[in-house]
Amino acid sequence: MPPTWGQILFNALFIMDQSFGKKEKLKSKILITQLFEEGKGISVYPLKLIYLSTEKQEISIKSAVTVSKRNFKSAVDRNRIKRLLRESYRRNKAEVFNNTDANFAFLFLYLGKDMPTFEQLDHKMKLVLNKFKLQIDEKNSK
Repeated sequence: MPPTWGQILFNALFIMDQSFGKKEKLKSKILITQLFEEGKGISVYPLKLIYLSTEKQEISIKSAVTVSKRNFKSAVDRNRIKRLLRESYRRNKAEVFNNTDANFAFLFLYLGKDMPTFEQLDHKMKLVLNKFKLQIDEKNSK
């Protein structure tokens, strides 16, 4: 039995929600500089989230990832960690997107010196995003 249009539409929306498209990526040099100067940080070793509240944007959260060249000399290793970070964020971002109306810019830093596995990064990403969510909820309740 072929799927109905409702099922196709539901599947398309679900897949779109799980994407990490071009509009969600943080690329503005001005905003990245602002993040380092004015942003607040949350750490769960080996990840650090630097975030900053921004003015109204088309996407509520823009994010970027970075890995230190000092700790990983090989570009291949740095790029692998960045891919793992982006994938982990993509899978777990719904927790933050669905629970906030404000606009933010995120920068995820990898602070470790060892090559991580995806499972390790995924677990730490969940912890960082939960910590962020708790901080924002605490701030809004005051």
